[in-house]
Amino acid sequence: MEIHAGRAVVHYVEHGTGRPVLMLHGAGVDHREAEACFEQAFHGVAGLRRIYPDLPGMGRTIAPASLRSADDVLDTLLTFAEAVTHGTPFLLIGHSAGAYFAQAMAARRPALVAGLALVCPLLPGPRDVPGQRVAVGSGEIGDEVFRSYFVIQTPEMLDRYERYVAPAAALVDEAALERIGERWALTHIHTRAYEGPALIVAGRLDSTVGYATAADLVHHYPHATLAVVDNAGHALPHEKPELLRALLVEWLARVENSS
Repeated sequence: MEIHAGRAVVHYVEHGTGRPVLMLHGAGVDHREAEACFEQAFHGVAGLRRIYPDLPGMGRTIAPASLRSADDVLDTLLTFAEAVTHGTPFLLIGHSAGAYFAQAMAARRPALVAGLALVCPLLPGPRDVPGQRVAVGSGEIGDEVFRSYFVIQTPEMLDRYERYVAPAAALVDEAALERIGERWALTHIHTRAYEGPALIVAGRLDSTVGYATAADLVHHYPHATLAVVDNAGHALPHEKPELLRALLVEWLARVENSS
């Protein structure tokens, strides 16, 4: 499916009916990675309309030349969210760069974001980022990208990488991402505290963004649960699905109680 969202036509897929849940994937992939992880996490949870867009320049969402900054992408995502949810409050989940945009969306439209979940969030000025190391496995399977992304390097994780992560590489518009990346700093990321139910999940072994800066986010979200997960990296949604599911179910209960 596609929706015109300002300067871009956003491709997306959705599953289920009920309260809308918008899920934003990270950089260099497309909706298939988020779909594979969060459909597993929400299996058996009723009453949710799960919406997975391709971010501009990735998947089947073209980034036109008029998109020249992260703020332009943010405007596109806000327009998309209001169009696809018909202006009703929605839950918002982001992984990695998707979590970077999700924070700004919640800051810009807090009344529309009923709950915010940030998984391995990309943030400005990451600190104390650990070097890549293998938690499980020999470290001798898969390609270099797999070995730099996953810390649990088992045949099962390699299969998930080859099915849900690697295929997106051919669809990435590298020129568009480079153009947008030249103005990557969002201007509305923490303009105000988000007062709704929040969840922050970080991998202790995340060699992409680390966990220390994510832990600092509890100061911006007065109703946040923070989990720093041992033996998990930036691919935490693949590596720790049962724990992620438990955290999301608890977050959904808090959202329901705050309604």
